[in-house]
Amino acid sequence: MDSAPTSTTSPQTGSAPGGVSVPKPLSGSRRNVLFAVRRAGDATVEQVAADLDITPSGARQHLTALVDQGLVGATELRRPAGERGRPQLRYHVTDLADALFPKAYGALTVELLGYLADDDPAVVERLFARRRDARVEAATARLADQPTLEAKVSELAHILDDDGYLATAETAGPGRYRIVEHNCAISAVASRYGQACTSEIDFIRTVLPEARVERIAHMVAGDRHCAYDITAAG
Repeated sequence: MDSAPTSTTSPQTGSAPGGVSVPKPLSGSRRNVLFAVRRAGDATVEQVAADLDITPSGARQHLTALVDQGLVGATELRRPAGERGRPQLRYHVTDLADALFPKAYGALTVELLGYLADDDPAVVERLFARRRDARVEAATARLADQPTLEAKVSELAHILDDDGYLATAETAGPGRYRIVEHNCAISAVASRYGQACTSEIDFIRTVLPEARVERIAHMVAGDRHCAYDITAAG
């Protein structure tokens, strides 16, 4: 009797701030197996073993572990009626594993912005302004129900965290708070276009009109994080 496709179970992943699941690091051998499955699109144990010049039992061991981690899915192949033996599986890479493959989004974005700047230098300024305005509109709606500056700062940190900045908020003194961005979500762009960093602090100042905002640490300047002091206006 033919089996239905199997699915991965209980992915062994880490959790980044904001509730984003991220795969745990892989050993070199297991990464090679994952890449072999990606190259094949759908692969059997024997295909992976032949690609990497390893034994089928070794390939099967790694594939089973990758399935347990949620990085690879397995579908049982149909057998001719009456044929017996070990279930034959075909493996494919899951969406969760996508983060483990090389990406060039940052380089592509910088390249495209460069083409735009060559044609019309002012267009880059307008693009960053539009991005800032869109973020301001969305953040203002989320902050509207927050009763205090402290509550707004906390929620703003959540917003920045959702945007990929791994942001945290802390109290720095009476009426004084600090937002720390432990990751720059647009580092490739920010390192070339100062408008990105200007847009970021303008965004924070605009959504917190009742406060004074000062950047006290800056990754582009060599710091390990970006940080903003936020003080209630007198």
